[in-house]
Amino acid sequence: MQTVPFSLSVRSGYPDFLGLPWWVPLESWGDHCNCLVELPAGVSRHPVVFVDVEGRIFAIKELPPGVAEKEHQHLLQMSEAQIPVVRPVGHARTQAEGEGTSLLVTQYLEHSLPYRLLFIRSSLERYREHLLDAMAGLLVQLHLGGVFWGDCSLSNTLFRRDAGALTAYLVDAETAEIRPTLSERMRSHDLEIMEENLTGELADLVAAGALPDDFPVFETGSSITGRYQRLIDEVTREEVFSPSERYLIRERIAKLNRLGFSVGSIELLGVENGEQLKLKAIVTDRAFHRSQLHGLTGLEVEAEQARQMMNEIHELRADLSRKNNRSIPLSVASHHWLKHLYLPASERLSQGLTSELTPAERYCQMLEHKWYLSEQARQDVGHQAAVDSYLGECAKESSQEERGAAPSGSQA
Repeated sequence: MQTVPFSLSVRSGYPDFLGLPWWVPLESWGDHCNCLVELPAGVSRHPVVFVDVEGRIFAIKELPPGVAEKEHQHLLQMSEAQIPVVRPVGHARTQAEGEGTSLLVTQYLEHSLPYRLLFIRSSLERYREHLLDAMAGLLVQLHLGGVFWGDCSLSNTLFRRDAGALTAYLVDAETAEIRPTLSERMRSHDLEIMEENLTGELADLVAAGALPDDFPVFETGSSITGRYQRLIDEVTREEVFSPSERYLIRERIAKLNRLGFSVGSIELLGVENGEQLKLKAIVTDRAFHRSQLHGLTGLEVEAEQARQMMNEIHELRADLSRKNNRSIPLSVASHHWLKHLYLPASERLSQGLTSELTPAERYCQMLEHKWYLSEQARQDVGHQAAVDSYLGECAKESSQEERGAAPSGSQA
């Protein structure tokens, strides 16, 4: 191993990465270590490799001097604010082959999908509409957190399935700026950048034959902007009500919680000589259900998955309270749900299927299947019957896909 000027900063709880060949450019790492792995990745303007270190996958990106430290700090701040971003692990500075460079280390986002797969793979076509909502939701969370992205694009985003929908994760924060608040002008500029980048990326997919010629390339970015505007207007709007209508405060908080937003504080301002009150809710993040579920069960899942699971826990709590003729604490219902419903069903689903889906996503798909079965039977069919039926349906779909697979040697 060569001795070169080198420094490495790694967060606690992660490997030390000292066995990696930091003394050579990233594009040459394959000649110096056997820990590189091939994974689907988006388009990047900088070299990126994936490494398997102590059984965990990490992404390492090569950047100009000083940029990795700045991006690491931005990702750390956003992560602490519960904004969906890749998890920052560390950063390095080195003089590989005499040239100064910095490298960013992030944890690989398991079960994530680059946007190209969502457009190229026909089996994922149903998620395209959800992609637009996911992009809008991510931008809302960034802007509420005072983050100007500066380079919003599909290439800089990864997507995870979330109870039939998608959650968008920011993976590139090189151009990001973090301020106490963002002006409307900066928010509008971020949206303009997003629309321009998306138009170019989708036009490339059309040119490559991955999308039909009549795909709405120029309308897609503006569609995301429209969804963004409707969501941020709902979150930031102010309400005026009389002092006798204080119940509207609880209703406003409940509505924001249903959208997944946590409410940090409420501002009340007297107007019209105190005869009216102006209400403004200050949201902190969009992790309300995720935080609640994690606190009760220890599970870490996506936002919509957590909402569906918490709904099931509340339903179970009501049923247990009725059967026991007393109010059952939510913590007791959560433990019962985890022990007797979620874990047994997840174990059976993992044994019966090999899939790129997370256990939480597979469980939520089973819940949706259970709902359809119960509607047909006009009664609750139960988890066991739903799991059996769901596994049977998945086996049928797998068999049909195998029979319809392209012949050996052809291009998919």
